[in-house]
Amino acid sequence: MLLVSEAPFLPEHFRRQDEREDSLYYTAPRLMTHVDNRAIDSARALYAELLPPDGAILDMMSSWKSHLPVDLARKRTVGLGMNDVEMRENGQLDDYVVHDVNADPALPFGDAEFDGGVMTVSVQYLIRPVDVFADLRRVLKPGAPFIVTFSNRIFPEKAVAIWLASNAEERARLVGAYFHYARGWGESTAQDRSPNGTGEGGTPTDPLYAVWARAEETG
Repeated sequence: MLLVSEAPFLPEHFRRQDEREDSLYYTAPRLMTHVDNRAIDSARALYAELLPPDGAILDMMSSWKSHLPVDLARKRTVGLGMNDVEMRENGQLDDYVVHDVNADPALPFGDAEFDGGVMTVSVQYLIRPVDVFADLRRVLKPGAPFIVTFSNRIFPEKAVAIWLASNAEERARLVGAYFHYARGWGESTAQDRSPNGTGEGGTPTDPLYAVWARAEETG
C-alpha cells in the first residue's frame, strides 16, 4: 500500500541528511528525554484527556519513556520502536516489538487491536508517513484516537526535509495532511499545548504541539 504517491508530496520532501538505514542509527540506546519535564507534563495531560480508560494502547516509535499518564488505567500498553534496550527499560510497557516503520510501514499487529495510540516527538522521522498512518487506522478500533505530539527539538540529520523547512503551524498542518491522505480518519484537531513559564535555570520551557484524529468505521 503506497499511498504517499496519491498525496501531494514529492520524494525530496522525505529525504534526510543521513540516509543510512535507521537500524544502524538507532543501534545504541539513547536513555534520555527529548523534551523537558514541563512539556512532558503537557503531553501526559493531553493523553489523559483523550485516551480511553481500561484500553489497549499503542505507543508508536517508543523509547525508554512513554509519557503516558501514571493514573490512566490501561488493559495493556504495547510499544513499537527501534531499540530493544530502550523499550526493555520502559516500565509502562507490557509488551513491545522492534520494528522499523521506515523500512516496512505495515505494522505487526492485528486489525482493530488497539483502543488508542500515541506518537510522542517522533513524527518528524517518518519517511513514509501516509503509509504508516493508513496502517495505524487498520490496527485501531473505530472511534479510537491517535495522538501525535511534537516539539522543536529533533535529530536534524534524521528529520525529513519537509519538516525541517516548516514552522510549527506548518508542521501541524503537515501532520493533519498525513491523517487526511491516509483515509479512514475523522477530521483532525491541532492544538498548541505548550506549557507556560520557564523551566530549570530560568530557561523557556520546550513548546509542545499536538494533532489528533479518530479512526472511522471502514467497509
